[in-house]
Amino acid sequence: MASITRTVTDTVTRTVSAAATASNSNVVVAPQGGILEGSNPSHYDSKNPIIIFIIQAGIILIFCRILHYPLSKLRQPRVIAEVIGGVLLGPSVMGRVPGFTAAIFPTAAMPNLSLVANLGLVLFLFLVGLEVDLRYLASNWKVALSVGAAGMALPFGLGCAIAWGLYNQFRNEPGTVHIGFGVYMLFIGIAMAITAFPVLCRILTELKLLSTPVGIVVLSAGVGNDVVGWILLALCVALVNTGTGLTALWVLLTCLGYILFLVFAVRPGFMWVLRKTGSLQDGPSQSVVALTLLIALTSSFFTGIIGVHPIFGAFLAGLICPHEGGFAIKVTEKIEDLVSTLFLPLYFALSGLSTNLGLLNDGITWAYVVGVIAVAFLAKFTGGAFAARLNGLVWRESFTIGTLMSCKGLVELIVLNIGLQARILSTRTFTIFVVMALVTTFATTPLTSALYPPWYQKKLEAWKRGEIDWDTGSPLTSDDGSSTKDVVAAEKLESVKVQRLLVYLRLDNMPTLLAFVSLLGGRPQALMPRMHPQQEAAMSSDGNGSSPDERLRRPIDVHGVRLLQLTERDSSVMKVSEVEEYSIHDPVINTFRTFGQLHNLAVSGEITVVPESSYADVLVTKASDMLSDLMLLPWSETGSMSEAQMISTDVAKNKLYSAPYSNFIATTLENASCNAAIFVNNGFGGR
Repeated sequence: MASITRTVTDTVTRTVSAAATASNSNVVVAPQGGILEGSNPSHYDSKNPIIIFIIQAGIILIFCRILHYPLSKLRQPRVIAEVIGGVLLGPSVMGRVPGFTAAIFPTAAMPNLSLVANLGLVLFLFLVGLEVDLRYLASNWKVALSVGAAGMALPFGLGCAIAWGLYNQFRNEPGTVHIGFGVYMLFIGIAMAITAFPVLCRILTELKLLSTPVGIVVLSAGVGNDVVGWILLALCVALVNTGTGLTALWVLLTCLGYILFLVFAVRPGFMWVLRKTGSLQDGPSQSVVALTLLIALTSSFFTGIIGVHPIFGAFLAGLICPHEGGFAIKVTEKIEDLVSTLFLPLYFALSGLSTNLGLLNDGITWAYVVGVIAVAFLAKFTGGAFAARLNGLVWRESFTIGTLMSCKGLVELIVLNIGLQARILSTRTFTIFVVMALVTTFATTPLTSALYPPWYQKKLEAWKRGEIDWDTGSPLTSDDGSSTKDVVAAEKLESVKVQRLLVYLRLDNMPTLLAFVSLLGGRPQALMPRMHPQQEAAMSSDGNGSSPDERLRRPIDVHGVRLLQLTERDSSVMKVSEVEEYSIHDPVINTFRTFGQLHNLAVSGEITVVPESSYADVLVTKASDMLSDLMLLPWSETGSMSEAQMISTDVAKNKLYSAPYSNFIATTLENASCNAAIFVNNGFGGR
């Protein structure tokens, strides 16, 4: 019995040992040395996808930045470079290189890239909602309603017409699902009617049109167009994602209820938190930013699970954020760089990767390319132009508005990607519309510059003020035979004293500027006893008293202009659109106003947000418009165009050798139409 037990035990032991040996011989430990052990970093590893993602993101960012440099010289928005970069990296160009797509953009790795890109898209639509200020729509509702409605109705109707041909020609292509013509027609109509509000703001700002009648009309109509377009897109997506019309109705009712919940429940609670934490006055803290992003992501989650795209929820979350105290601008400043420099290029490059120009390979397809471009541009142009003309604008202004409203930009690409993901569009149809979006966006800036150049704007403003004859451009004569120009010249020659002063306000020069300007003020008026207006008028008529105007007369009018640099950031563009409110709360402007009042100066101030290269032109134009006798230009204390605080004494010693600031001063002096003085601080005012 003992021998049998020993035999069984030995057998089991040998069997287990052999199995363990065989198992150990088959286990190969993954190499930990990376490329040092010969591993290929471009090989996709599902357990470590970050390596291939970094390669993809790096190539996309480099491509987009290289392409954007020459396009920026043509004043084209960055989205053009991002989409073209994706097209070059996709099957149209680089995809034809053997092994490129399999190595850099393998099919297995695309979900990770798409996930990051779509997260960026959600955050971007939240920023778009922040950028949309519904106060513009409320203050200019009449023109916004007419231009926006005409600018959407006509392209929507013609888009529905061309949708019939697209539906019958391309509906059976691979990658599409069978849907009814009604849903397809709705989607094509939306794609034709949409306007790229963020790109529109950028173009208006760069062309200095935001404060003109054209800019006000386009911005007001663009806000309404944007909101209506996203609502219609949500309707279309709901119809595609639901099986029956009854389910789609429930989705839309749920979405409507959610909008009411956001407006009447979430927004008041959010405003209470912002006031409690002082975020409206002092800017959002890290906790408030986290709460704001949580609201945006939660809203995206809800609209996603009810059958509407998540980006609609993010857009709604942005809309309910307040603009009071510059809160929307400050939140945008916190998150815009990561979104615009990393996430968005990935998303629009994915659009390019999905674009295959090789599918535009026959006559009928190219006929539809031309037809889609013609309908998208001409319908928008015609609708916007005629509506603007009916609102009292001249024809050239109306044509400019129509051109600007035809800009599609990145919003169009977002709509197209949603259609591709929902399999409404085939890859061929998607490519047709991508080409249309690129052409209409590319053409907007040069056409606007040609239709509404600066010289025409100045002539139109002078004509509207009744200063010139339109046909000849000559100054109009008054009843006594003197021209308006002669009257202006007489006013300037009336006295050699400086009566109107324009001051370039800089934060680094404020102490010495205030000390210098205080010398220009008169003695403060003695306090006068208050009296009844009738008694005051009687004393003035008898010649025994001074008039109120005489008592309040001040020796000089001073207007301060603070220039802020317009950058590529969305928050910078938002400052332009909200510049009046921004000026009210600006500490430099407020300090200047208060100081002037204390020293018996008639002071005023404003903020202008322009590119750094336009600083000199803005100051010269302001001085000319205000008939200034003297323009005071302080020399930079930092030695550069920036107002940043000095960090070393070496900077202060070498401030006169700043090439950028010297060029700015030289350009201003060369173009100035009045006297100009350069104020260099050499210990003035105790500094």
